[in-house]
Amino acid sequence: MSGTSANGADATGGRDARDSGTDELIAALDDAAEARDAATERVAAVGADDLEAVAAAHDRATGLFDRYEDRATGTGDFAAFVEFEDRFATFVAELPEDLPRRGTFETAEERLDERRLSESDFAAAREALAPAADLAARLDERASAHEAYKNARRAVRERLAELDDRIDELERLRELGAADLDAPVEALEAPIAAYDDAVRDAFADFRREASARELFSLLDAAGAFPLVSLDTPPTEVVEYVETSTAGTEPLPRLLEYAEYSIPKLDHHVEAPSELKRRIATRRTVLERIDAAPLEIGWPPPPADELRWRCRELVSVVGRFAPPDVVAQLRDVRDLTREEDYERLRGAARARAALDPGERERLADGRVERDLEAARAERERLEEGLSEYPEP
Repeated sequence: MSGTSANGADATGGRDARDSGTDELIAALDDAAEARDAATERVAAVGADDLEAVAAAHDRATGLFDRYEDRATGTGDFAAFVEFEDRFATFVAELPEDLPRRGTFETAEERLDERRLSESDFAAAREALAPAADLAARLDERASAHEAYKNARRAVRERLAELDDRIDELERLRELGAADLDAPVEALEAPIAAYDDAVRDAFADFRREASARELFSLLDAAGAFPLVSLDTPPTEVVEYVETSTAGTEPLPRLLEYAEYSIPKLDHHVEAPSELKRRIATRRTVLERIDAAPLEIGWPPPPADELRWRCRELVSVVGRFAPPDVVAQLRDVRDLTREEDYERLRGAARARAALDPGERERLADGRVERDLEAARAERERLEEGLSEYPEP
């Protein structure tokens, strides 16, 4: 039975599609480089300076046509007719003798050497200048070819960036797949979950019962422990809580007061407008104060990181939680000294990160095959790109 890729496509067919896409990118780069070289040679065969001179002369000639055609044709402005004939004849006479396609300008002058000009005369003059226009167009062709070459290289680089991301993801899956998915992770999960539940309840009790002043003091003390990262309230809120008698109330009570009208609030706190200004405007920030920074989470971090974090957490949690919560935290810290901690942690990470489809792809070898194919494709593209340097 053939394997399927992550998106459900046949694995072999997926490789064929990727190979085809790589072939197309390299072929496009080959074609762009060939077109660029050909366009560069066509410019060099005449000389860029000469082509620029032809382009400038052609632009000046057609500019004169555009300026005078309406006025110098038919029985229109005779003065404009004379002025045009004189200016165009002078323009042609002053062209360098060695200017490529100089004869086309002389032919255009002959087409316009009439006693009366018509639109067809101007059309004939423009047609006479076509060879000069074609020659000057080599500069634009070269510019376009160089731009197409840069775009072809950019397409290859973009595909390489996509492949780098894909390879990183496949290597991540392979690393996770190396874990023992059948390992008894409950040995870690149970004590960590028990502590997280306990500290969450203890902090909720403390937040609900302690004064806002005590709560903010805890948050301030936690600032000395960078691995805990408890958020601190805005300075103006802290100042208000420390200096107002309202600071002796729990934070949930202050948030409740902030919803009261000023007349109703006047019966509960001094300076109700001040409470409104300091608390009500910071409601969202204050409501987000919770125990999340004190929890371990799942899957847990590496042993060294968790051990150091537990040491800091003991100092913070011990300030408000019952002794049994601190004891549970120490139990979690002791887990990091177990020989199989990293093995169990690896299994936990893999279980949390891998969905059923990824597990199946790991089990039947598709991840490894896709990784090999992606690396091979990247190598081919890098080789192709190295043959065509930046312009």
